[in-house]
Amino acid sequence: MAHSQHLAAPVGGRLLNNATLVAGVLIAIMAAVLLARFIFGLGAVTHLNDGYPFGIWIVVDVVIGSAFACGGFSVAMLVYIFNRGEYHPLVRPALLASLFGYTLAGISVIIDLGRYVNFWHIYWPGYANINSVMFEVAVCITAYVAVMWIEFAPVFLEKFGLHDIRKKLDKALFVVVALGTLLPMMHQSSIGTLLVVMGTQVNPLWQTQMLPLIYLLTAISMGYGVVLFESCVAASGYRRKIETHLLDPMAKVMLGVLAAYLVVRFGDLLVRGALGEAFKPTFVALSFWVENFCFAAPFLLIGNAAARRNPAKLFLAGVAIMFGGVFLRLNGFLIGYDTGPGWNYFPSAPELLVTIGMFSIEVLGYIVITRTFPVLPREEAYIKAHA
Repeated sequence: MAHSQHLAAPVGGRLLNNATLVAGVLIAIMAAVLLARFIFGLGAVTHLNDGYPFGIWIVVDVVIGSAFACGGFSVAMLVYIFNRGEYHPLVRPALLASLFGYTLAGISVIIDLGRYVNFWHIYWPGYANINSVMFEVAVCITAYVAVMWIEFAPVFLEKFGLHDIRKKLDKALFVVVALGTLLPMMHQSSIGTLLVVMGTQVNPLWQTQMLPLIYLLTAISMGYGVVLFESCVAASGYRRKIETHLLDPMAKVMLGVLAAYLVVRFGDLLVRGALGEAFKPTFVALSFWVENFCFAAPFLLIGNAAARRNPAKLFLAGVAIMFGGVFLRLNGFLIGYDTGPGWNYFPSAPELLVTIGMFSIEVLGYIVITRTFPVLPREEAYIKAHA
């Protein structure tokens, strides 16, 4: 990343605008809900119960949110493992989105803990259960958040002219980058293992020993999808030229990973004889087909070279694969999850407001940092957005 300071520059423009104002209001509402949660407990603001201990704060903010945050990891694999240096301008924007996604995912775990004051037990040797998949997920995510802040540190060092520290960090950065590639592979696959241990409570369409691989492949695919989405939105919002020369070949890589996933997914269903569940007249089966239509849509949208040069189709393909990953995780953890008669779950309004507030923090943080720090690729002739 030593040469990236020559490729990135602050976008500039006003920090107070309609987008940041709306985000700020939503964050304030979230803070009020969380104050009530920490004073009066989970039961006062959520619909969680003994049958459904995982609600949207875990499923959306952590399981889905961390998968959305795999853009940094996915792009870093191309640049640092497969030596595709042409993708380097995409590293910082993707890493910034990942940084917020994973940091907020870690915070969401603490919010969802009944006895949140005991969260430090996760890391204390006397309490640690090294045979627990939840322990592995918690430790890996925590370590990865620390790694990403170190990876992103050059952005701040450049801004404040701390070039000597930057040079020293560059010498050790290869170790950090290696960890930043390994750790997401570990915990994204382990998030799939969380469903495996739930056994027959999970519908056969999503209950398989292949879940670790399925979750890893979709996390990588979603990472590329988020990069497509973020690049198109940033180009539109900041009135910049979209980098189709980078997004086109990256989209081809995304389609390759997605094809591998679909082969594994439907091959597993056929081998287990579980595909018949998808043809039953149930809402669960319908949700399964919506999920897989979203995963198949990118092939229809950007399956040829001409389509991949179309920013609108790249954007829609990114959105489709993101929704596919969302439905896969919602289906496994909530829609296709049945803990038995007498139990049901639908998120409360305060739960929804907290989740919306979390995404608002990401939007606000992205705008403030990209306008202030050298994150997005330098563009000599662009119109600064002042709206």
